[in-house]
Amino acid sequence: MLFVSMLLLTVAFLVGSAPVGHTLLARVGVDGRTHSAYNLGVENVLRRVGPGLAFTTALLDAAKGFVAVLMAASIQVPEVAVLGALAAYLGHLNPPPRLYGPMPPRGRGNLVLLGVLAGLAVTQAVPLWAAALPVMVYAAVSGYWGFVTLGTLAGLLAFALTVGLLPTPVPAKLAALGLLIAATWRFKENLGRILDGTEPRLGDAVPLAGQRADEVVTAFMIHPMTLENFWQARRFAWLRPLVDRGLVSEASVRDLARTLRPMKVGELHGIRTVDGKSIRCYLLSSPLLPDVFRDDPELATRRAIEGARLARELGAEVFGLGAFWSVVGNKGLDVQAAVPEITITNGGAYTSGTIKAAIPGILEHFAATGRDLREATAAVVGANGVVAFGIARTIAPQVKRLIMVGRDLERLERSAATLRRAVKDTEIITTTSYDGLREAALIFTATSDPNPVIFPQHVQPGAWIFDEGRPADVDESVRNVPGVRIIPGGVVRPPGGMTSHIDLQFGEGAVPACLAETLIIAATGEHGRKSLGQQTLTENINFFVEEAQKLGFEVVD
Repeated sequence: MLFVSMLLLTVAFLVGSAPVGHTLLARVGVDGRTHSAYNLGVENVLRRVGPGLAFTTALLDAAKGFVAVLMAASIQVPEVAVLGALAAYLGHLNPPPRLYGPMPPRGRGNLVLLGVLAGLAVTQAVPLWAAALPVMVYAAVSGYWGFVTLGTLAGLLAFALTVGLLPTPVPAKLAALGLLIAATWRFKENLGRILDGTEPRLGDAVPLAGQRADEVVTAFMIHPMTLENFWQARRFAWLRPLVDRGLVSEASVRDLARTLRPMKVGELHGIRTVDGKSIRCYLLSSPLLPDVFRDDPELATRRAIEGARLARELGAEVFGLGAFWSVVGNKGLDVQAAVPEITITNGGAYTSGTIKAAIPGILEHFAATGRDLREATAAVVGANGVVAFGIARTIAPQVKRLIMVGRDLERLERSAATLRRAVKDTEIITTTSYDGLREAALIFTATSDPNPVIFPQHVQPGAWIFDEGRPADVDESVRNVPGVRIIPGGVVRPPGGMTSHIDLQFGEGAVPACLAETLIIAATGEHGRKSLGQQTLTENINFFVEEAQKLGFEVVD
């Protein structure tokens, strides 16, 4: 009997994992793995393929659960029938990878649950009222609050309590509890988004990629710059008082952050271009702190790839890599190779474009203070990088002396040699020391260092500093140096009046230029303009500067 029971439960698992609905949708060119539990599942399938096909796929999923329970109940042992229900549900949630490849479906499995409840009632493994009760609780909770996740969990909780009170064998009680536990684990991301305020409700118009000419969908990957930023996501806010009271260590929070897969933590609302196109942008986060990108680049690249897959499941057309995400995986090349179905950009072109656009104004304002630009000494920090070298190339012809600061002196010298051939009247110095900055009246900095690199001892009174670094290259204490002016770089205000409950640290209604590039690619449909790898084409820089102006994006200076 034990062998037969185990065999039936195995078959129930396989029946539950059968990709019947997925296969039917694939035949008409629809990938059911996108617009799934992250975006309301069945409701979006209905919008995309119509009621006939949506009803058929729903019926097939319910039939899986029903058939699995009938088979498990064939030996007339009630607890095996309930265990078969659990096996079928687990099979649907966690099918063998060979059935779907690296991207299994992420549906809630509510239709499978409906099928197993019907099967339990028909086989009399539980009374009819006990099978109907969770359905009624589900309908009441989902209808009142609008969250299918809460309705499902409430219904399964009612079922687990009911079976626990019935005179059923212990294995049946454990199986009913197992359904609740399995659903809670599957819905952990949905629960987190409910806390963050980013979970759509029933009836919400969730965008489908390519379905509307006046709306595009993007996603952008962020991460906390400090532990203080970690608390912005409401799903983690409960940890803060525990850390403040010493009940949980900061090290434990950092370790937790390393284990978390990418999640949707926010959304940018209200972005609308001059030509009337609405841009929806989901904010995704795997909350790695800056030091992890330096110490464990393989983990960071893996999380970025997972983020790209999540962005695709959310229906995004373009996925942007922000802050330190922009340098992982060979500056996005490896991420794009792993997830070719979505356009990925590191935002380098428009970031360079905003700097290119801002520098003339900065130099003009500097000269207006009465200082002779042609006699001035300027410095560029992080000059080994593409962005900083672009700055050096722009300002070199306009100053008397240019100090290039970077970590690799050999590479710096090669770059400096290029500039010296092009600009013969400017003295160009290369160094790996920040001490030389004190000679500069103008400092431009764009490093990828997770910590500040410029401190008061490096800055002369009255110096102007254009800080493109994210996080900031300039320590806050530099503001105490008399006459110093710090100008944040790469800050853009999208058109339409953007709002978000996530503070991106760029000021109200403003975003970093790398995020703006993500939005512009989606709005224009120019996916070939994406920024990946080390090189940034001049024609792409000019494209983003021109298109940004047409669409209504403004560089903040």
